[in-house]
Amino acid sequence: MLSPGMKKFAITLAAVAGMLIPATPALADDPPTGPTGISARPAVAPVAAPGVPRLVARWDFNAGPVAGKVADTSGRNQTLALRGADQGAVRFEGSPGGRFAMFPPACAAGATTCPRGLLEAANHADLNPGTRLFRWSARVQLTRAQLRGPANVMQKGVAGTGSQWKLQIGATNGRAQCVLAGTGAATVYIARSAASVADGAWHKLFCQRAGTSLSIFVDGIQRGQTTIPANLTVDNTMPLRLGGPNFNTRSDMYHGNLDDVYAELG
Repeated sequence: MLSPGMKKFAITLAAVAGMLIPATPALADDPPTGPTGISARPAVAPVAAPGVPRLVARWDFNAGPVAGKVADTSGRNQTLALRGADQGAVRFEGSPGGRFAMFPPACAAGATTCPRGLLEAANHADLNPGTRLFRWSARVQLTRAQLRGPANVMQKGVAGTGSQWKLQIGATNGRAQCVLAGTGAATVYIARSAASVADGAWHKLFCQRAGTSLSIFVDGIQRGQTTIPANLTVDNTMPLRLGGPNFNTRSDMYHGNLDDVYAELG
């Protein structure tokens, strides 16, 4: 049992310790999330710790185009330019605050020219992940009848001539596919979803490259995965294109609806 003097000394020591050790600050609430599962706030994304992805581009299309450009709502000012060929154009449907992009319909059988449209962002360092953690995502809506071959939803780089990352819909079964090709390597790696997404419903498609894994998520659930080399490097000077790779005569154009496109880099 402590004597009265020892008790007083212990109480005094505890009080001094309380003054020397600062209280732990309360953690800030997580920001609200939108339909893509990322921050609904348009402010510039904070600097993240190594290995933690940060938002580097987002286009929600809600404001529609202004002077032929679609704003980047991540705050990084990577605008999309509207491009078309053979009188094709990307349209923006829905009400303000809820718009989505609608791409030209599939070409009719026997047609000699087909209206085509795509959206394009200039090359940017944040869209060249190298070997780092990288995520890219979009919400899509299309039917099997809108497929005329593989449909490129979003793509940066060209396989066979350099490195590439891509999200596409397969021609045969309408399955979502995440695609990676590395600098100086001939192999193309594809993670395919287990089921078709060309069913007329809206689906959130999400690709993730993390270390030696390339994964495809559909509506928040992992639906496919493949192993890739740890040193697979994606870095090219090509623009990012949504809705098609180019305007060549035979090109893998996307003919459905598109919304909430974004990329995250770790």
